[in-house]
Amino acid sequence: MVQTIANLFQEVGYNQFQSVGFSTDGFATTPTMRKLNLIWVTSRMHIEIYRYLAWGDVVGIKTWCQSEGRIGTRREGFLRTLITVNKWVMMNQDTRLLQKVSDDVRDEYLMFCPKEPRLAFPEEESNKSLKKILKLEDPAKYSIIGLKPRRIDLDMNHHVNNVTYIGWLLEVIITMDYRQECQQDDVVDSITTSKNGSATSGTQSHNDSQFLHLLRLSGDGQEMNRGTTLRRKKPSR
Repeated sequence: MVQTIANLFQEVGYNQFQSVGFSTDGFATTPTMRKLNLIWVTSRMHIEIYRYLAWGDVVGIKTWCQSEGRIGTRREGFLRTLITVNKWVMMNQDTRLLQKVSDDVRDEYLMFCPKEPRLAFPEEESNKSLKKILKLEDPAKYSIIGLKPRRIDLDMNHHVNNVTYIGWLLEVIITMDYRQECQQDDVVDSITTSKNGSATSGTQSHNDSQFLHLLRLSGDGQEMNRGTTLRRKKPSR
């Protein structure tokens, strides 16, 4: 379910850029970005699901992008029972190094963004979507090692698509920090543990369970993705 939702928002975001004449290469890039061989990569994703959609539901998605400081952009979105925020940074496709968003690129896409900041979470400064994700240390309570990307997991940038990481980590109120791209020949370990050594955080209700997640390369242990999930027991009818 979470992967499906993330795919829907990703598709709608690309459709917006295509509708204004961008993304002719499928990467949601502006003309200047294509000249300089620059692409967008996800740096952080936060999704809050308040109720799962049911089979046969017909939904509408609202989404928009806006500036995020000097180093990136962000996309907010609503879909009836959930809110999502994605933050993106710019990367050189040849060197795989991050790069600041130039004024030329900013001018190209900001004309299609809200004039004033419009946040999906109005009180974002005090919202959990910005909270730092703690690093998960060994030994973890749960782990799956030796995960290998499939061809279907790769996008046109030749690395694992950001939505695939959701399936490797999993779900409900989920926040992820992307730290390194994953490529086709990489082998990945997925490890998970209960936050603060307990399935329930002290600040959550007794129906909430919070977990820390880590994706790392199997060979050298280099960190690729850090995440946290909050699972809430479905209320009885």
